Amino acid sequence: MSEEQGAGLIGEPRIRLPDRARAGEVVQVRTLVAHPMETGYRITTNGETVPRRIIERFRCRYDGRLILDAELRPAMAANPYLEFRFVADRSGELVFEWIEDTGARRRVRRRLEVDEA
Repeated sequence: MSEEQGAGLIGEPRIRLPDRARAGEVVQVRTLVAHPMETGYRITTNGETVPRRIIERFRCRYDGRLILDAELRPAMAANPYLEFRFVADRSGELVFEWIEDTGARRRVRRRLEVDEA
């Protein structure tokens, strides 16, 4: 499920996450979101500056606990790709959130079922 707040340029994210894991297993997460990551330095052919619009923060919560809080910079490539790992210790919801410097947000929720080891 995806939620959007504001009129940002944050596209629909792609998330790779297993549906199930065993308790104590290290789970790999991969995310990719469509976004131009405009630095504010680019000039159009008409000589106008393209306004700055970057995703400045990415957060991931697992069952309510913050497991990743990343601050992104203008040098980050367009369509930011992030990969990280965490230890699955219980079933719960992961909430992924991309925040643009304009205040626009994209939030996506995924469920992870964890089986006892």
